[in-house]
Formats: sequence, structure tokens, C-alpha cells
Amino acid sequence: MGEGKTFTLLRVEMRRVLIASGLGERDISSILAQMEKAHRHMNIIAFASLLEKAGLGKEKISNVFRRFGMDDIAIHKVIDMIDSYKINAETGRLYEVRLDTG
Repeated sequence: MGEGKTFTLLRVEMRRVLIASGLGERDISSILAQMEKAHRHMNIIAFASLLEKAGLGKEKISNVFRRFGMDDIAIHKVIDMIDSYKINAETGRLYEVRLDTG
């Protein structure tokens, strides 16, 4: 995923995609609130983590990404990155923390 790409959806479209994935109103509201806190822009890994915390498995997360317009190669890379972050976190090798006070 060398080149970055931004997927922009209206709030209504996002809600529709999340409902179609099987999420309930509480989880959808929580995800949308987190998006608002992040100024409506979020890293795909962080977004996938929110979906996972809401109870979606990898296949459903992949389907959400497909509805956004992501191709299967990009989706596969994202899922691999998520797995890599989990492995690093479990083994205590996740050291990245960033705080911008500027």
C-alpha cells in the first residue's frame, strides 16, 4: 500500500455500510463518535480495530472495505498489518507512541 488513498463516505452511507455488516446501533454510534473525535479522518488500521472491537471478524471487515471501494489486494495488506500489530503487541514489541503538541 505504498500510495495512500482516502475513502470518503457520507455519514448516512457509513451508517448503511455498518448496518449491512451486522452492527447494532450502539456499536455504530460508538464508531461514528470515535470518527468525530478523530476529526472525521482515521487511519484504516485504527478503523479496522474499531470494527473488530465492535465484534466484526476479518471477513466482515473485508466486506466493509469492499463497500468502500478497496480492492482485494489492499484489503489483504491491511489485514496482514492488523495481524502484525497484534503479534507485536502480544510479544511486547509495539513501541510506537506519538503525541504532537505543535
